[in-house]
Amino acid sequence: IAHHLRATGDTMEMMRAVLDSNFWLATHVVTITIGYSSTYLAGMLAIAWVVRRHVSLKPDPEASKALSSLAYGVIAFSLLFSFIGTVLGGIWADQSWGRFWGWDPKENGALLIVLWNAFILHARFGGYARERGIMLMAIFGNIIVSLSWFGVNMLGIGLHSYGFMDAAFWWLSAFCTLQLALMLLGALPPRFWTEKSTGN
Repeated sequence: IAHHLRATGDTMEMMRAVLDSNFWLATHVVTITIGYSSTYLAGMLAIAWVVRRHVSLKPDPEASKALSSLAYGVIAFSLLFSFIGTVLGGIWADQSWGRFWGWDPKENGALLIVLWNAFILHARFGGYARERGIMLMAIFGNIIVSLSWFGVNMLGIGLHSYGFMDAAFWWLSAFCTLQLALMLLGALPPRFWTEKSTGN
């Protein structure tokens, strides 16, 4: 093994970033995890909004509006932490590998999450999306985070790749399909399924 490493170089050189600094490991990983998890939380609130919309027999506009406002606030929180976490990751990469941004798949995924959350906030602020649109975009945020957080790890390329796993691929595909189905349900008129089943 030593002879092989001497001839071709140590392939674990890139992992020195993790091994050299517990400070950046703690700050970047914790911050980015809070940002990504809160994006999931906004998506879960949006799913609750969709389910209430189609299951509740007595519509409660105030509860729907409260869920929408809460999801919007969580998205703003997520944007802040995702952005800070991404910048901290860039600083860590600069100190470890000598470059702030290298268009690594994981870095692109982090940027995509930041841009998607910013897009949702701007869509609402600009009046391009209202309650239902914000909720559908929040559910789609679950897909973006899943592909960016877990999907790129399975590509087998880049500094953040932890190996392709077939089982994880199928679970990830099933989760994304479920989110798309929930978005479709949310796009339907309220209590669509209830009305169809009762013949109204």
